[in-house]
Amino acid sequence: MRIVVADCTVNYAGRLSAHLPRATRLILIKADGSLLVHAESGAYKPLNWMNAPNRLVEEEGRWFVTNGKQEELTIDLHEIHFDTVVELGEDPGLQKDGVELELQRLLAERPDAIEEGLTLIRREYPTPIGPVDLLCRDPAGVTVAVEVKRRGEIDGVEQLTRYLDFLNRDERLAPVRGIFVAQTVKPQARTLASDRAIGWAEVDYELLRGTDSDILRLF
Repeated sequence: MRIVVADCTVNYAGRLSAHLPRATRLILIKADGSLLVHAESGAYKPLNWMNAPNRLVEEEGRWFVTNGKQEELTIDLHEIHFDTVVELGEDPGLQKDGVELELQRLLAERPDAIEEGLTLIRREYPTPIGPVDLLCRDPAGVTVAVEVKRRGEIDGVEQLTRYLDFLNRDERLAPVRGIFVAQTVKPQARTLASDRAIGWAEVDYELLRGTDSDILRLF
């Protein structure tokens, strides 16, 4: 991971446009190519970011980050205070809580509860950036990646987006579509999923544990 602290101005152009005026910010470039711009405040959420895969071109005092979706992030570096590279090594991944693991297990046994006709290919299907919870196939033969969360928030949609980017590079699987599944999907997550052509669904954990499963299908 590359870690940079710099006075910078950031401009984004793509589905919309956004501007961050000059300020001191933290810039992270991860091993998979993802780039995130953070401020001192704002908790864990970046002010702006570009998911992998993308292309970073460095010029004197300016960085250009582009991807295949016609998005561009331009960072003007006015003064660099800190610039280093740290090798983090392989991460064991997030250890999910009991409810989330059980929900994933139940849906792996009954993928048709997510969408009629779905069949399971594999649970915890590996990608270069971590495993997607369920890899399924729909009645038309299309591959479907399913990410399961207890609470459906924007981060989960971002995670599934990254998995889909890598899965769609595999000619054996492509095209791959995604479904984001949770007990409750927040409105912001629904909006982001719809914008990225990702389906979403809410499941009732208690009912799923019983003999009958109830699911609200909203795509």
